[in-house]
Amino acid sequence: MKRKHTLSFIGLFGALAILLVLITGCGKSNSSQGPITVATSGTLYPTSFHDEKTNKLTGFDVEIVRAVAKKLNRKVEFKEMNVAGQLTAVKTGKVDMAANDFSVSPARKKQFILSTPYKHSWNSIVVRKKDNSGIHSWADIKGKRAAGEAGTGYQKLAKQLGAKTVNYNNVANSVYLKDVKNGRTDFIMNDYYLQKLALSAVPNNGLKIMTNMFFTTSDDGAGTGIVMKKSDTKLAKQVNKALKELKKDGTLKKIAMKYYKADVTKKPTAKISKHFVIK
Repeated sequence: MKRKHTLSFIGLFGALAILLVLITGCGKSNSSQGPITVATSGTLYPTSFHDEKTNKLTGFDVEIVRAVAKKLNRKVEFKEMNVAGQLTAVKTGKVDMAANDFSVSPARKKQFILSTPYKHSWNSIVVRKKDNSGIHSWADIKGKRAAGEAGTGYQKLAKQLGAKTVNYNNVANSVYLKDVKNGRTDFIMNDYYLQKLALSAVPNNGLKIMTNMFFTTSDDGAGTGIVMKKSDTKLAKQVNKALKELKKDGTLKKIAMKYYKADVTKKPTAKISKHFVIK
């Protein structure tokens, strides 16, 4: 009886060990195919914002990510935070990627993997209509108050040109526009398409885009892409493959036309006043 009991115990132990291996294996498999976590702002129209009627998170970059996730047969979960927080979350592994109109800049490429660009644009300056905020040339930027988010290339450039930077923490476009109109700040530097749509979304804003001061920088000449952790090469390859397929089947253009009323997937031909190297 003792021998039989020992054999039964060994058999039970073996079965439990096999079951543990199977469970562990299943856990790894589920983890690799779990939801993609994505950092975004939720406040940048039309890149990442909440629909006024449904309060649903939507936008150009948001829909691009959803289309990529669908191609990868994975769900997606968005986490809203400011720009600095998004990049830190990617670097520390708290999220898989960040999508928020991030330019494929040389400095960013040193720290992260950026996807194939899916948007191309140029930059503009928003000022008050009534007096141009006192800005008529690049020399006039000196001493003016630049509205933006801390750590962005636009605020770095504004400071480089002698402006006083007024920084905001992940606020809606309407806040920026209101403050320029009422004189708390003097100008906003940002992507042309973003600024054009932001102005059209706020009636009687008293603002305009300086069409004689379009510019590009060393940070944004290569377009906009999804930001991923430097070591996450497997995910990057999957994302780039999905983006290639989405461009080929016309999905990227369709999303662009929906949010920008223009095919921003193509390189623009606007007249550029100046190119800056951000130091």
